[in-house]
Amino acid sequence: MESTVQIICKQCGTCCLANVNCYVTDEDLERWKREGRDDVLHIIEHEHAMWVGDHLVSSLDGHYLHGCSFLMWDGSHYACSIYETRPSVCRKYQPGSSEICPQFREIHDV
Repeated sequence: MESTVQIICKQCGTCCLANVNCYVTDEDLERWKREGRDDVLHIIEHEHAMWVGDHLVSSLDGHYLHGCSFLMWDGSHYACSIYETRPSVCRKYQPGSSEICPQFREIHDV
């Protein structure tokens, strides 16, 4: 049974450790082009993230990619450095909706 409880994000950054660059859509790319977000496009284009087993690596040199390139520590919590124009996968994400979220166990009695 699905929970109807609205979960407040704790801003722990755990969900952002699943690097979003592999989930960027064509619509996200078009929006960033329209917005002139060359900073975002540069990172997306030069990271070349790809799945290898259960983790992401750069297809350019094979180095392990540690979480989202846009995740930053804000002194007391993690924050998104491109929050106002974050990818659609991030906009749609609901805290507690997947097992990667520490709050998943709380709402699903696991």
